[in-house]
Amino acid sequence: MLDTKGCRGQLMNIAQRLLSIDSPSGFTDQVVREAEQIARDHGYAVRRTNKGNLVVSVPGREKGKRVGLCAHIDTLGLMVRSITADGMLMTTRIGGPILPTLDGEYCRIHTRDGRIYTGTILSLSPAAHVFDDVLTRPRDEKNLAVRIDEVVEDRAGVEALGIAPGDFVCIDPKTVVTDSGFLKSRFIDDKGSAACLLTLLRLMHIAGQRPRYDTEVCFTVHEEVGHGGATLPQVDELLAVDMGCVGDDLGCTERQVSICAKDNGGPYDYGMVTRLVELARANAIPYAVDIYPHYSSDITVAWHAGMDARGALIGPGVHASHGMERTHFEGMKATIDLVALYLELG
Repeated sequence: MLDTKGCRGQLMNIAQRLLSIDSPSGFTDQVVREAEQIARDHGYAVRRTNKGNLVVSVPGREKGKRVGLCAHIDTLGLMVRSITADGMLMTTRIGGPILPTLDGEYCRIHTRDGRIYTGTILSLSPAAHVFDDVLTRPRDEKNLAVRIDEVVEDRAGVEALGIAPGDFVCIDPKTVVTDSGFLKSRFIDDKGSAACLLTLLRLMHIAGQRPRYDTEVCFTVHEEVGHGGATLPQVDELLAVDMGCVGDDLGCTERQVSICAKDNGGPYDYGMVTRLVELARANAIPYAVDIYPHYSSDITVAWHAGMDARGALIGPGVHASHGMERTHFEGMKATIDLVALYLELG
């Protein structure tokens, strides 16, 4: 079994590196470069697909089936929809952020010519001393706007900054690693899992270990908008490493790896799920098997695109998904351990 006991520092470092980079779906080039550099630093061959996915190729010890791992490094976000007469930005969602949780959040606006401005996402009734409906006004796309941290009073002033419809508005993730082992941040879904896979690659390099079969480790960039897995390389088995769900009617905690038996795309491959459960049980890895009622993964997208592969889904338990998320080192470590066992490293 791969030695992961001392990986907490490097795992959290990689997670923080990824989480510090703005990368809503459609604006992911910089975070892909970061993941690419981490993989290259440890001697792995990498390539990018036309759509921007990063693929890390790891030769196996013997011939046979081809194995795929995938995690996504795109996140939720916003895009400028229009500019109001008094110089506020109205936005449209990228993916499915829980909009009420964005009220009061800091953000960055990226213009087409590379300028970056800061701002705050606010209700259009933001002041208790002014608005009667400060508590009751909906927090949705029609009632939330971005206040820009520049001296602007009208639409023309905003346009003079180079800000225009179509610019990305990126939410501050507010990443914190606690002494008690928690990683709390927006967008742990799924940069936490991507950090697990990049840490696994690093540990494999240090230990001189290789998977049993040729393995393609893929980092997708359109999962949050529904087509990340559509152009994954053809493999025989595909294991998605995405967030595990924590909440009502679910068994997983933040300190476990979740093994998903079924989500709203249907059941995962029975044989693969069974094998993952047996590996976790036999090696005393903390795990839970769960059904995700409001969830879809890159596997489902790959299947819909016609990939003829068995598929399964695991990931560290994440609390408050699509909001202010939190997971724990122990759940991330359990995920790394289970993937390592699945790859039959040697």
